[in-house]
Amino acid sequence: MKPAQIIAAASLLFAATQPSLAQAQKPGVDRLYILACGEGRAGDQSRWSPGVNVGQPFDMVDNCYLIHHGQGYLLWDTGVADAIAALPEGQPPPNPAMTQWRRAKTLAAQLDALGVKPIDIKYVAISHTHPDHIGNVELFPQSMLLVQKAEYEWPSPLGPRFKAEHPVTKLEGDHDVFGDGSVMIISTPGHTPGHQSLLVKLPRTGAVLLSGDAVHFTDNWDNRRVPSQNFDKDKTLASLQRMADVMEKEKAQLWINHDKPMSDKQKHAPEFYE
Repeated sequence: MKPAQIIAAASLLFAATQPSLAQAQKPGVDRLYILACGEGRAGDQSRWSPGVNVGQPFDMVDNCYLIHHGQGYLLWDTGVADAIAALPEGQPPPNPAMTQWRRAKTLAAQLDALGVKPIDIKYVAISHTHPDHIGNVELFPQSMLLVQKAEYEWPSPLGPRFKAEHPVTKLEGDHDVFGDGSVMIISTPGHTPGHQSLLVKLPRTGAVLLSGDAVHFTDNWDNRRVPSQNFDKDKTLASLQRMADVMEKEKAQLWINHDKPMSDKQKHAPEFYE
């Protein structure tokens, strides 16, 4: 065999044994981190669970979720404002029946510990626009905001929620975030006009449905209870049924954002689900 033929054959052999770029960069989702985005003490559980434990205080959590896909990072919800971490007693609520939020760790610090910079976040998707979910949206001024049009344009009694210059995709229903079905925004209105939940299909864990505030506790889910302060009770109930249908179809687990007993059993960053 001539030298040129030997070189050509070696090149072909090398190429055949190397993974292609598509193989090296795995498609779909490969990691989901749960981040601690607030710890709270609420004064009256019946505010969320009508007729249950009236006047009884209880503990809540507020989680954010960092999802890594072959096309980039998605951050689901941003929790209460990082500035609350500097308040030793947390942020007192305007109504004692509501939640006094604290922050042991900032969102920025948790991302930094994972080696993730704000500029690395391709998308920030929010379940809805209450302060305990959008407190740190502007840490990611370059990230595309994914929010329902009905939510974005809702004249919230809490005032402005986003900077006008923040890039945004105003959704009108379900949305396939990365175009491959691995991360699906599911429209679940009721808690607010444009509330949404997130279906994530992990390779080992399987499908997970992140509730947002469509439901707050496992007991509320089991009994289909609707908080008195929800925007629309009928739409909430319809969304709960829609979630149940999605879970049945996808064989999905339900992860309830504010449910502390559930959260306490889950892995939190730097551990992750895959």
